Amino acid sequence: MITAELLSEVKALIQEDRIVEGENDHLLGNNGLVKVYPQTEEEISAILKYANENGKKVFVEGNGTKRGFGGLSESADILLSLADYKGIVEHVVGDMTLTVKAGTNFKKLQDYLAEHKQKISLDPFHPEAATIGGIVSSNDSGPKRLGYGSSRDVVIGLRIVYPDGKVIRSGGRVVKNVAGYDMNKLFIGSMGTLGVFSEVTVKLRPLPKYESLILLFFPQGNMEEIKAFAQKLLDSTMEPVTLELLSPALSEGLTGQSCYTLAIGLEDVETSVQYQENFIKSIQPENTNMKILTLTDAQAFWNQFYSLHSLESESLITSASLKIGVVNMDVTQVMKESQLLGDSHHLEVQAHGGLGHGLCQVNLKGSKEDVVSAIQQMRETVAGLGGYVVIKHLPFALRQEVDTWGPKPAHFFLLEGIKSKVDPNKVLNPKRFVGGI
Repeated sequence: MITAELLSEVKALIQEDRIVEGENDHLLGNNGLVKVYPQTEEEISAILKYANENGKKVFVEGNGTKRGFGGLSESADILLSLADYKGIVEHVVGDMTLTVKAGTNFKKLQDYLAEHKQKISLDPFHPEAATIGGIVSSNDSGPKRLGYGSSRDVVIGLRIVYPDGKVIRSGGRVVKNVAGYDMNKLFIGSMGTLGVFSEVTVKLRPLPKYESLILLFFPQGNMEEIKAFAQKLLDSTMEPVTLELLSPALSEGLTGQSCYTLAIGLEDVETSVQYQENFIKSIQPENTNMKILTLTDAQAFWNQFYSLHSLESESLITSASLKIGVVNMDVTQVMKESQLLGDSHHLEVQAHGGLGHGLCQVNLKGSKEDVVSAIQQMRETVAGLGGYVVIKHLPFALRQEVDTWGPKPAHFFLLEGIKSKVDPNKVLNPKRFVGGI
């Protein structure tokens, strides 16, 4: 319940029609007694300054697609939503740079840029709902990370509101900016624990003239054969933007074929794409089947791929999403383990992983007990491979039982020290990041 005092004080900072009562019983937690929708940087600054000076806690969200990602507190005093803080600040077409407000919808940005034959080279999950601020704050990326890189490769400047309300800038609005430390990387992936992004500047790339998607099916599921093919392709001069291994369950949902499948994305001028297609045909292993999707069909495939990552939970079904990092060829071990977990724990499991970069995503659906047990078993397996498991989505109640981030890293003292300097009163997104930061 909102206290009269809190409500009256917040009304002094932002118009009443942009204040609503929070959802204190939301399944994913990360709620607020009061939810506010600022529309200017000055309003964001005023809210944070008020919270810092009055011992209030603030959770930050864009459009809520990362709400189940971390967080050990069910509710803060204020839930600061950037859903209404959106719009393009500056687009320099010739320099291929774009500055936008943090709450701007990612898909709408891509649609706008397509008119100028440009794009942001990121492929986050839930692109139709995700905001650019949320993507950068969580360092979200998908299968095209192999060719595109991540937010740390794309973001060249940030404007940030500190927990005490001060506004700082890191980086700049030009690509060739070499002054001082690259402070952008400190804030990218920090889950909003160091400041609220007000502006994000990214470098752009031209829309590809042509693209295709090769689906290579391995009916026999021979992992050594899959690894040998992937190594041969990676050692060549070809430049796929994706080399994603799909689990049989995920492949069936996307292609109708229940077997391990490699999704090989190609983007370039048409002659270059066709040349790479012919090379891949020339090294195609025996006992495999190939299907090539051209431009519009390839785009439709990826649209369907991201739509399958819906994580709404029903009353008797628990959904979880794991981000797993391993040495790239160990992705095959993660895929095998995910299939075994589905059988042994009676779970619906859809998994995929990049044989070029080693990042995997495993989505689990089933009973609470089976999901928790599967996560623990997966962590043991991945630890044996020298990798890590981060839980990108899990209901709030289970985040009390299962650590989102896993064991504290050796450099945790550095993260803790930075947080204590930037946010000594622990105002922003408390207990949302590694080790309860």
